[in-house]
Amino acid sequence: IVHMQAGQCGNQVGQAFWKQVVDEHGLNHKGEYEGDNDAQLERIGVFFKETSKGTYTPISINFDLEPGVIDDLKKGKLGKLYNPASFVNAQSGAGNVWAKGHYT
Repeated sequence: IVHMQAGQCGNQVGQAFWKQVVDEHGLNHKGEYEGDNDAQLERIGVFFKETSKGTYTPISINFDLEPGVIDDLKKGKLGKLYNPASFVNAQSGAGNVWAKGHYT
């Protein structure tokens, strides 16, 4: 499963989703397992990929035309959880103008 977060709303909903999933699987905000139940790791591979360091990162793509939303994700509590390659944004946004976003 690849979780795709698009736009401001999608990224905000996605952030709430990952907070819940991180808690359910016993992970901290850096992707390190701190749980107390082996069942938490049983299906962790559905939403997370284990890194070479033994931590977990979400299998997600986070994108938006505006860099501000993506920057908020990176600076947020779960910012270090995401793989840096999962963030995609334009250099300058559409500024809530659909046509500008569509034709650029």
